[in-house]
Amino acid sequence: MSEPILQSIRDIESRAHAAIAVAVAIETLQAIERDVLGKTGQLSQILRGLKDLDDSGKKSVGQAGNVAKRALEAALSQRKSALESAVIAEALARDRIDPTEPAPRRHAGHEHPVKSVMRELEDLFESMGFTIVDGPEIETDYFNFEALNIPPNHPARDTQDTFYVEGGHVLRTHTSGLQVRAMRKYGAPLRVVSPGRVFRNETQDASHEHTFHQLEGLVVDEGISVAHLKAVLDELLERIFGERVATRLRPHHFPFVEPGLELDFQCRLCGGKGCATCKQTGWIELCGCGMVHPKVLAAGNVDPEKFSGFAFGLGIDRLTMMRHAISDIRWMMSGDLRFLRQF
Repeated sequence: MSEPILQSIRDIESRAHAAIAVAVAIETLQAIERDVLGKTGQLSQILRGLKDLDDSGKKSVGQAGNVAKRALEAALSQRKSALESAVIAEALARDRIDPTEPAPRRHAGHEHPVKSVMRELEDLFESMGFTIVDGPEIETDYFNFEALNIPPNHPARDTQDTFYVEGGHVLRTHTSGLQVRAMRKYGAPLRVVSPGRVFRNETQDASHEHTFHQLEGLVVDEGISVAHLKAVLDELLERIFGERVATRLRPHHFPFVEPGLELDFQCRLCGGKGCATCKQTGWIELCGCGMVHPKVLAAGNVDPEKFSGFAFGLGIDRLTMMRHAISDIRWMMSGDLRFLRQF
């Protein structure tokens, strides 16, 4: 009585194996599984009828059914894995990315305008015999203030709204701290510049930003004067703008230079007539500068009786603004791609 049932199991298994072998989609395998092994599937219905067989039939049919079920489950799993691997391989072949291949030009980035001007300044000063030096953006109070002749509670500290951090450190308010570091490391004579970011708790407007970039310059040698300072800065502006630029020096107090000066150049946006960027004055402040204070030379382990020097702190962002006729310094840190793509 059980032989016809056993033959049905063999036929069902054979047909299912054949269908599994030629299946090209996981959905097809799922349909075969439902038709054969599902609750209402062909094999499941046969096994459900075991209750109507005698003991001998239950044993033989039950064993054959379970063997067929395990074999089909294994075949389904193996074919499913093969199809999934094929799908992955096809996707990898189709979407393969070569990380060494240059990106299409439309996706290529470029240097930020400030960074571009900074590199140009570095090249310019290296051609004039200066060495490029670097220093920490989180600076000690000593190098940011005290070594520059600005002791604690000195009124000059009020002119720089400072971000203080734990441990008595500050986000450097200028790159001038590199003056003493450079003198201690290299001695005198020396010519160095140090470009980098500085931070101040500024009220933002068209010409002021809380994060900006400076280039500190320092020359120490015997017989250095203000004439050398002006000659270097005039040469700088001429090479940046490609022509002579009108400049002026104004007296100004900086504790780390004596005498202290401000160097302004004629506003390139309005031609000296007055605009919002130059605050209607016709002039743009380029840098604070002056002759290095004897106390700063002494802090750098340089003999102020033998050597003199000049220093300047150049605003790279403002120089970039004039170079590209940018009317508002806040664009520099905005990250706005509409602005950046113009360069």
